[in-house]
Amino acid sequence: MALKVIQRLQLFNLTGAHLFPSSGLGRNSGPLSAPAEGLLCSTCLMTSAERCFRRQGCRKHSPVCGRMNLSTIARDPFYTTGSVGFHRNSVPRFCLSHQHRPTDGEENAFLDRLNSCTFSRQVLRLICTVEIMSDTMAAEALHRVADLEREGGSLKDPSVLEKDALRSLCCQLEQDSRHLTEAGLVSALLACTRLYLDPWSTLVVRLVSENQRRLDSVQMSLSQLCTLGQALLALEGPGCGMLEQVMEQIQRQVPARWSTKELTDVYGLLQGGVGMEARYQGLLNKMHSRAVSASSHMDPSAVSSVLGALVVLNQTQVVPLVISLCKQAVRHLPHFRDEELGVVLGALMHFGHSDPSFVEAIEKHVPRTAFTAQPETITKVMHYLGRRNVLSLPVLDAVAESFVYRADDYTTSQVARQIMVFGKLGYLPPNAGELFRKVEAVLDTRFSHFQPRTLLDLLHSCILVERFPVNFVSKVFNRFFLHELQEQGTGIDRLVLAQLTQLYMTVKLECPSYAGPRLLPAYHVKSFLAPGCTLETPVDGHLYNSLKNGLVDLLGGRAYFASKVLTRYCYTLDVEIKLDEEGYVLPASQVDDVFKRIAICIDGQKRFTVNEIRLLGKEAIKQRHLRLLGYEVIQIPYYEFEKLQNKTDVVEYLHKKIFPLSYRLSW
Repeated sequence: MALKVIQRLQLFNLTGAHLFPSSGLGRNSGPLSAPAEGLLCSTCLMTSAERCFRRQGCRKHSPVCGRMNLSTIARDPFYTTGSVGFHRNSVPRFCLSHQHRPTDGEENAFLDRLNSCTFSRQVLRLICTVEIMSDTMAAEALHRVADLEREGGSLKDPSVLEKDALRSLCCQLEQDSRHLTEAGLVSALLACTRLYLDPWSTLVVRLVSENQRRLDSVQMSLSQLCTLGQALLALEGPGCGMLEQVMEQIQRQVPARWSTKELTDVYGLLQGGVGMEARYQGLLNKMHSRAVSASSHMDPSAVSSVLGALVVLNQTQVVPLVISLCKQAVRHLPHFRDEELGVVLGALMHFGHSDPSFVEAIEKHVPRTAFTAQPETITKVMHYLGRRNVLSLPVLDAVAESFVYRADDYTTSQVARQIMVFGKLGYLPPNAGELFRKVEAVLDTRFSHFQPRTLLDLLHSCILVERFPVNFVSKVFNRFFLHELQEQGTGIDRLVLAQLTQLYMTVKLECPSYAGPRLLPAYHVKSFLAPGCTLETPVDGHLYNSLKNGLVDLLGGRAYFASKVLTRYCYTLDVEIKLDEEGYVLPASQVDDVFKRIAICIDGQKRFTVNEIRLLGKEAIKQRHLRLLGYEVIQIPYYEFEKLQNKTDVVEYLHKKIFPLSYRLSW
């Protein structure tokens, strides 16, 4: 107990100079001031600002705020806040050098060895080989341990925090906090948050205190302010009072003069939570202007970081910036890390931007990396192509080939999302047989692992390209699976019902041998074109109006054809023409004596892939089913119709399309 008392007195001597500041204790500091009752937490007592850095007040004394549920390096039962233990006689022995720092070459060599470590114990062994290191080297060592140990919201092996080398290093940072450089100080605090150290440990308290002192004296650079801001976000969240002081200093600076690194650092800080709910929009607008001019100098990491920040911050009015960043992304595409490329693709999908040059770069890059890239990156590439309706044969063929060999390592979601793109684009690769045999093998072995909606999406995509999953349809139509499809309290949405209906229609129409369970009528939809369903593309209004006038002249009147006809098979016909047994056109309203029905599909650009003249999967299956149901399907594609010069050309074109074997009489 005596030893504990001595240690506590030592701690008091280290901090006592700050417990009773000579002036300003009663100063009103606005929202950053201490609570009205005058109780201050240990962090506030150690700051030179004499105010609480936590907007919600001192949690140590607040009845409504609890202790953060984080691990700590060491918990000494004598200290209620937790402490890093002192190791005056422990090994290893090293110190942080303040006057004679290691040379740049020594630091770089240490960092190279540090980055080559693949296990935290290697980092600890490396620390033990260095007798003198700089504070930035020490902070980087902590960051490397965090890189290797962080998993989700915790450390994979919390016992690493109890290792002597790490404890000694943290002890040095705690003792020498006032002598650390600004770069080492803010980096060390951020590393503590990444290691989930107790925010009330004396190490974190002293680092926060010293950061507050440097912040008050306006000593920090812009990048250091951003690093400090990231640490404060992790400690207290966007409501932290000290964080507002950081943002005040950032806003005093001129974004037009910022370097690319400074720009990305501030974007990262705002993305982390500071800039949510349209806060600091004025600062963001200035940053966007600077980013447009700086985009041509950005490296892959910067391009990815800025695009990711724009998405998180929901910056909708930044089209020029997105275009500039996309052009830079084309140059850097082979050099993006997998995670960075995923962020870029996600941003381009978010903003709805499609660049042919970017697609060309993807077509060169993906075939070379399809077998080595992370599965999620390949899936993101496929998702991008599907979202933009881009039929890229080099990419699709390469992904189809790699899928056969890598599918066992994919998650069920990744399997489904890749195959869904083939269905949406209506494309079968050269190895279609192997591809879908692999899909069937995955379904056989991991059927129960699929989420119900993911499984339905996968099976529905198969029928779009004439691959019929009859072995699994019976499992989909049973009551248990249908119950699993229902959303909590809202039932099944219309898209899911439409997919079920079309899946059932397909097996009945195209698989006559199917004898499994029926889809109950309660799960049928009446139209694939109703709101909430996306299984048909509405007719292009301008194209329809141009064609309608030609049909009136061809048929002799508006009464001889019907528009937007909903059939009892759920499909909507753009135009329907009825003929009797002798081939004469009947009025659209006539029901009896109809021998033949003609379905005219007016296919605008939205029904095709954007870079190839190929119908999307949902349009191809519609026309296929209409033929099976007895309709004669006449396709009027936009690329043929747009070549017609005048009304006479339109009438002649329609005559050849609809009645190719008959002569047209004038009437």
